[in-house]
Amino acid sequence: MEDTSTRSEPDSPPPESADPAADGPDDADPETEAGADDIEALRERVESEYDFDDFGPSDMARMSAEEWDAAFDPDTWITGDRLLDRVDAELKSRIATRDVFGVLERVRENGEERILVYSDEGYAIIRPTGEVRGEGTVLRDIEPVVALAAMDSYEVPEPPDDWSLPHPDSVPEGSGEFGNLLIQAVAAVQVLAGAALLVATAVTDLDTIVAPAMGVVFLLVGVFLFAMVANARLSDRFRSEEYRDRLRALREAKERPGFVPVEDGVVTDEDAAATDRDRDE
Repeated sequence: MEDTSTRSEPDSPPPESADPAADGPDDADPETEAGADDIEALRERVESEYDFDDFGPSDMARMSAEEWDAAFDPDTWITGDRLLDRVDAELKSRIATRDVFGVLERVRENGEERILVYSDEGYAIIRPTGEVRGEGTVLRDIEPVVALAAMDSYEVPEPPDDWSLPHPDSVPEGSGEFGNLLIQAVAAVQVLAGAALLVATAVTDLDTIVAPAMGVVFLLVGVFLFAMVANARLSDRFRSEEYRDRLRALREAKERPGFVPVEDGVVTDEDAAATDRDRDE
């Protein structure tokens, strides 16, 4: 006889797995995405605000810690001998263009090579890790150079063959003489125009105040331009003489300045050397 009884069905579907990984990958953390977007926005703002092809100490001083971390990713920094070679080429180019004033040497410390730059106003010692230590204006000028050279995206220029500091007697009196001559020509035209207006007013007995007033204005402008050219020439001459004096001081010195901790091509800064050994250990 056929069994007409029915088998009971389950009242509810089987429970879903409690493991969220079974349904698919986790959704991205919104806070992580927001943080990445903020860093990218900050990096774009820094790149638009600072000119890294002409990055100097003033730009470095203006940068906040957040801007520095956004612009210079430590994971992409160049280190080791390659960094020293890039810094060496960059410094030679800047010494040749007078952006950096100093003597460049290769020295050793704890058996490792270093770059030494010194002048009469300070020194800087550069390690393969990118660390820079020293004092004075040289240290201030060198730090942004090392930061740029450590960036893989930065193209280091090829230094000229004659990159070293020039001989004091070869330094010209000043620069921009063409610009000074141009301003002088404009000043002469202003003076002649002013004088012509004043003479015309006196000869023709014009019944107007406009012509003599304009003549006085032209004369004042001409005198001001002549004075500006004279001041520029004096400033150029003073800077050139100061530059020659610093060159003579470096050439006449038989040894490095006493504040430079280097002797016979070896760094003698014992405190810094001890710190380096502790860091390596």
